[in-house]
Amino acid sequence: MKSRAVQFLEAHQSGEQSTFEADAQWRRENEAWLKRSRSVALAIIDYMQDNGLSRNDVAVRLAVSPQYVSKILSGKVNFSFKSVAEIEDKLGVDCFRAAAIV
Repeated sequence: MKSRAVQFLEAHQSGEQSTFEADAQWRRENEAWLKRSRSVALAIIDYMQDNGLSRNDVAVRLAVSPQYVSKILSGKVNFSFKSVAEIEDKLGVDCFRAAAIV
């Protein structure tokens, strides 16, 4: 007889194959720009906290949708230099100021 834990796990296991390995490989292959994207996200989060702003407030200041701000804050946007410069200019932040990018 199986334990309750094993029965629970079997009843709730996914029918889909895990994408963990492929996701990990993608993160390794894109590590350089992901670090920089996270730096941009952290700079904006700091800005939001320092100024008591919501995602909607930042969206208005950047002239983008709140959904795009959420995407930026995920740290997974492959920015162009132009996009980073626009963010820095519109918010008055330095997106790479404290980044330990090596």
